[in-house]
Amino acid sequence: MAALFGARVRRLRTAAGLTQAELGAKTHVVSTRITQIERVSGAKPTLELARALDAALGADNLLVELWPYVYREAFPDWSRKFMEYSERAVAIRQYAAHVVPGLLQTEDYARAVLSLDALLDSEEQLEERVTARMGRQARLGSTDRPELWVILDEAVLRRPIGGHAVMRLQLERLLDAAAERHITVQVLPFDQGGHEAMGGSLTILTLPDGSEVAYTEGADYGQLIEEPTNIGRYKVIYDRLRAAALPPLMSLDMIRSAMEGNYRGTNVPSRSERRRLAQEQLQQSGGGRLRRGGRRIPGSRPRP
Repeated sequence: MAALFGARVRRLRTAAGLTQAELGAKTHVVSTRITQIERVSGAKPTLELARALDAALGADNLLVELWPYVYREAFPDWSRKFMEYSERAVAIRQYAAHVVPGLLQTEDYARAVLSLDALLDSEEQLEERVTARMGRQARLGSTDRPELWVILDEAVLRRPIGGHAVMRLQLERLLDAAAERHITVQVLPFDQGGHEAMGGSLTILTLPDGSEVAYTEGADYGQLIEEPTNIGRYKVIYDRLRAAALPPLMSLDMIRSAMEGNYRGTNVPSRSERRRLAQEQLQQSGGGRLRRGGRRIPGSRPRP
């Protein structure tokens, strides 16, 4: 993608009749920086420079839209591969232990989360990361949007990252997202105790050909799992989390209570009561899968 970006800059510069020095002057960089970009040598272009080049060359946002793919090349191989899989996935299942998953983050919440990185170099780098994260959310509104199922640990609701105002808007975003037919949100309450995915996040992707990959992530590590046997183990773990979590409607009630500042007054049913309710829902559904606590999706298989 860096080579494609460089080629586009060179083609646009030539069409505009500009030398590298003239383009550098228009974008406030030395001519050798333009040479590096066109020849794909040296540091990757920053988002600020991509915007300046776009404006100077009249590229109609082409270079800005290419930039996230260039930015991605700085990531480790396994991380880039996971992002590539995510962009093709027809179904995404996620468990989040500490923060709201990136696909459902508001911009302010994302900025607050990303600013916690001890290795962050500058405010510019932070804004680049926020832009890249927000850009990945666009697929949720596209025609080939994936089915998204998210399980949030209760800790995600209780930790006001970015402050209470930012957190309130983030919780409101979760409620709005859960109203979409292709998005399901559940909450795993503290009273479920320990489980096999504690300590990090878990994502399982289903690709168009029916194959699957899994991805686990902690504070300072990430692992892509592609071996079918190991993926099967993580699918079982995810299904157990889904069965242990509150049903969708109860989950949304808990999120709403947290948003309204009435968290400690939330009426969370006991484990035995949740099991009874889950059994009743399955019976009422006629074997179909329930979404939002009661709507059956025809032709779907029942979930644990």
